[in-house]
Amino acid sequence: MKNLWNDQDAEKAVELWGERWGRELALRAYTSRLIGSEPALVLHGGGNTSFKGTVRNLYGEEVPALYVKGSGADLHNIEPAGFTALDIARLGRLRTLPSLSDAQMTNELHINRLDANAPAPSVETLLHAFLPHRFVDHSHAEALLCLCNQLAGEHLLAEAVSPQVVVLPYVTCGFPLAVAVAHALEKRPDAIGVAVAQHGLFTFGDDARTAYERHIAIVTACEKFIEASRPQRRLTPSCQSEMPPAELAARIAPVLRGVLAEKTGEEDNPYRRMILDWRGDDEVLAFVNSAEAEPLAAAGPVTPDHVIRVRPFALFVPGFPTDSPEDMRKILGAAVAAYGQRYRAYVKEHLGAELAAGVTFDPLPRVILIPGAGAFCFGRTKYEARIAADITQQTLRVQRIAHQMGGYQAASPEHLCAMEYWSLQQAKLGKGARRPLERQVVLITGGAGAIGYGIAKTCAAAGAHVVVTDIEAERLARVVADIEAACGPGTATGITMDVTDEESVRAGFDEACRRYGGVDVVVPNAGIAHVAAVADLARKDLDRVMAVNFLGMFHTLREGVRVLRAQSLGGHVVINSSKNVFGPGKDFGAYSASKAAGHQLGKVSAIELAGEGIRVNMINPDAIFAEGSIESGLWATVGPDRAQSRGMKLDDLPEYYRSRNLLRVRVRAHHVGNAVVFLASNQTPTTGASIPVDGGVVEAFPR
Repeated sequence: MKNLWNDQDAEKAVELWGERWGRELALRAYTSRLIGSEPALVLHGGGNTSFKGTVRNLYGEEVPALYVKGSGADLHNIEPAGFTALDIARLGRLRTLPSLSDAQMTNELHINRLDANAPAPSVETLLHAFLPHRFVDHSHAEALLCLCNQLAGEHLLAEAVSPQVVVLPYVTCGFPLAVAVAHALEKRPDAIGVAVAQHGLFTFGDDARTAYERHIAIVTACEKFIEASRPQRRLTPSCQSEMPPAELAARIAPVLRGVLAEKTGEEDNPYRRMILDWRGDDEVLAFVNSAEAEPLAAAGPVTPDHVIRVRPFALFVPGFPTDSPEDMRKILGAAVAAYGQRYRAYVKEHLGAELAAGVTFDPLPRVILIPGAGAFCFGRTKYEARIAADITQQTLRVQRIAHQMGGYQAASPEHLCAMEYWSLQQAKLGKGARRPLERQVVLITGGAGAIGYGIAKTCAAAGAHVVVTDIEAERLARVVADIEAACGPGTATGITMDVTDEESVRAGFDEACRRYGGVDVVVPNAGIAHVAAVADLARKDLDRVMAVNFLGMFHTLREGVRVLRAQSLGGHVVINSSKNVFGPGKDFGAYSASKAAGHQLGKVSAIELAGEGIRVNMINPDAIFAEGSIESGLWATVGPDRAQSRGMKLDDLPEYYRSRNLLRVRVRAHHVGNAVVFLASNQTPTTGASIPVDGGVVEAFPR
């Protein structure tokens, strides 16, 4: 493993943070970032670091303090403010206690913060506090896990590392681990590190650089040992699919997502869905296609710290026919049901019948391995699903290497179960206020335009994951970046799609299934216009408008229904029909006719799909010229001609449309988005309806 310490970069960190936080804490943040930048050391908030210094109190006194990484913070981008300062003298006294409950430990960590507004400290805080060293680094180093997750794991670790590294068996996290490590180091004051089997590595030093470089040196020693001793034992290929993995994944994902949806018992929101992150690279496929995949999938994660993300075992489903969603649903449903039975039995056995009776967590798998298709990893959000997927890829890699060296062995089921239901671990998952479209996926066509952008951003703010599609890739990327910046990573994704092309639309929906698992709300929004009197309207111009506004809407509707049916969870289609359906305008025949055709198709679809729980509604907005910095492509094209048709200047159009409605309001794209959220969140049992979003245009009142 490469040592990333750089004198110039270290001094830049001191220049950036040193004046406010001091040189040592600045360097603590710098080396923490070096550790966090390496996925082979930590993943998604894993690992922790600390520094022992002082804090000046209100009386001007220097109080000894432990600065430790805040719980949930990521080392890769941590700053000095991400460390929580605690009263180290009071924490140190806790070691004299014979035992300490989780509730007591949590209370002590909170009340001993030297700033009440600081983040909750790491669950490993006491370990850092009990050690005499000024700087302590902790990671879940992949190379170390490859060695210790074997039958002779502790022996292999001891053989691989320096005699100055203490090797301990797995110890329960929190107070027990803190006491065990401190006790071991009292016997070995010359030690430079502690390797805890099936957990991770701790290194120490009197300065940030020493602690970091010792960490890298020990991990490098593990890597070299693996490379030198690994026999040429390979995974045994046992599956070969004729269908490309990406195509298989697109077929399986929506069916699997439907099977994994948890019933809520609520009439208006009957399902609690999950979001997918699919992995199908060569490394993953080599694993899932092997004869060893099934037993290894059942063996458990590489460290109990990962169990809250990936559950104590993955679900392996042998290859099956994918021609029929109904047949797939039966096979996958049976596999998930069997997994649930096994999981409940596991919890009851290792948590105890009394405690297990109070467990309310769902018994559904988070990781499903399918030969030929890859790894399907799920979470409540895309961010959570990515964490599960990254951990899964590391797990498969460690399992493969351990298998090659002799045999993989995870931590005991007792330890896994204890960690999964440890309150301090569950707290990492967090619980936020419920949002109207959380766990749902909304696909919008024409998403790079003003209305599409407004719909997408409003839905994302309501908790949805949005698939923004458009034919203009550059504008699309801008919209997605803006939504993710506002709503968080993974909340939006862009897919280039031409709604006039059936194959492009199908491919777009398939890609949405691979990225998020499926689609719950389909918003046909893409539209163009042409200004010409009917008598002067050229056939080619009519065909062009109809191809986007009507056929494009038809293609989107049809493919959306295909995915909704595969999920078998009901769903929504919300069509942007335009005010012109009810109130057409002079010289706007092509646009008005195309929108009216799509509107009527939506009504027919509402009749046909109601029995499957799929609601189809229409929204009829008036002219919208921009949303924030995103301008309407439609109005940029037809605005000049539309202004001329109305006998006014181009700049006067927005005011004209505002002044003609009863409420005298400017209709905005987020207003359309609000209507989509209202319909898609099942706030009323409505289908086949038309909702004007026009400020009240009398001529367009629905009849």
